[in-house]
Amino acid sequence: MNFELTALPVTDISSDIEVIIVVNNDTKHRFVQDKKLLKKAGFSAEQDETCLLPGQDRLYVGAGSLASTAIRTAAASAIKALKGTQYKSIKVATYTNKGCTYTLRAMIEGFILGAYSFETYKSKKSKNPVKHISVSLEEYSELSIDIEKASAVMHKAQIIADATNFTRDIVNTTPDDCYPEVMASIAEGMAEDTGLTCKVLKPKELRKEKMETLLAVARASRHKPRVIHLTHKPKGAKKVVTLVGKGLTYDSGGLSLKPADYMVTMKSDKSGGSAVMGIMKAIAEMNLPIEVHGFIGAVENMIGGDAYKPDDVLVAKNGKTIEIRNTDAEGRLVLADTLCYAQQEVKSDYLFDFATLTGACVVGVGHYTSGVMGNSEEVRSLVVKEAKNAGELATALDFNPYLKKTIKSEIADICNISNTRYGGAITAGQFLSEFIDEDHKDKWAHIDIAGPAFVEHAWGENPHGASGAGVRLMVKLIEKLAENEEK
Repeated sequence: MNFELTALPVTDISSDIEVIIVVNNDTKHRFVQDKKLLKKAGFSAEQDETCLLPGQDRLYVGAGSLASTAIRTAAASAIKALKGTQYKSIKVATYTNKGCTYTLRAMIEGFILGAYSFETYKSKKSKNPVKHISVSLEEYSELSIDIEKASAVMHKAQIIADATNFTRDIVNTTPDDCYPEVMASIAEGMAEDTGLTCKVLKPKELRKEKMETLLAVARASRHKPRVIHLTHKPKGAKKVVTLVGKGLTYDSGGLSLKPADYMVTMKSDKSGGSAVMGIMKAIAEMNLPIEVHGFIGAVENMIGGDAYKPDDVLVAKNGKTIEIRNTDAEGRLVLADTLCYAQQEVKSDYLFDFATLTGACVVGVGHYTSGVMGNSEEVRSLVVKEAKNAGELATALDFNPYLKKTIKSEIADICNISNTRYGGAITAGQFLSEFIDEDHKDKWAHIDIAGPAFVEHAWGENPHGASGAGVRLMVKLIEKLAENEEK
């Protein structure tokens, strides 16, 4: 999809169809040219409601406000409504929130994210017909917009949305086509394209690094594990950020086998690692002046004669012993070693991990929201704030000493599951906190994306399946850090 920014008013732009966003039910606005037809069609301009008028070659879509979240989903709804039509080009005005161009960025993101579909395995493809979008600087509230600033904003939007779709593709790919070696190959190819450096650790190196908990999870699979390290290191960077992702390319549950219904969609257990790849792609293409390292533990958790077992005691990279009581609590074992390795390799100002870690997080906050945990209220709040600014939903889940006691083991340093069915997202986060060193203790946040990473219906700007959760959130956060350094 190509975008063109022009100073021409909307009426002077040649295109197949015009998209008009009707904000806050304002059908009397100057952009609304078909008041009688819209009334006849029963169009009430509710958020994301669309009305296509083929005779006029205009598509109307409702937005509850000029807030970026409302405009993003409205744009996504508009592009979805054109699927199956023959319209190949769109013209649209600029929408800003009192001159804030972040709303324009949201609109561009919405068009790209809404047009996404994953049809790799379909014999008959049905791609969105729209190939070109012309954006006029004519602004909804008749404000004057600087063309260079608007152009820069649109460029960023395209990079971030494309990185999100890149992440969606990896997550949606089936486990037989995307296993640890393939994830490493994707990372290497992306690094070559974007100028990142990429280091991949194979089993021999993993054993040398004493990453025994990660290796234990992997050992029943015919696909050998990989740990991937991507690096963006611009000159003069004043901040260093480390990202760690859970890359379970498939999770059967191991010997604590999942019920059949729960095994479906487990290709999505690589969402955290995939998000780290998408974030690194966007950071590199935007060339943000922050040093960023992305670590991914890519593993497949299967069953077999060599599978690790409940009652085993494993030794993590930092020397802590872990009693295994459930082999389906494997992601935290992979993250434990990957976090330790990441902290060994890089001393960072911020450390974030992304994982589809617990069904308990989905139970607690729903399908659409990420749970944010950690020792520092300041870091947790930063993540939640920038998630909102990026159009993602996130909420903080506080640690407490009472739940911490439930992962105590009588025979090892810690148990890999809690002795209670309640508070599972928090106890998983507290388990991970055991593998955060003193230097990073108050610089770390754990982001459980189990809810929004993969949902089996469309929502907002997201399609059925993978959403790319975490990409926009973290890119916005790193952008904010860059802005603060420039001040």
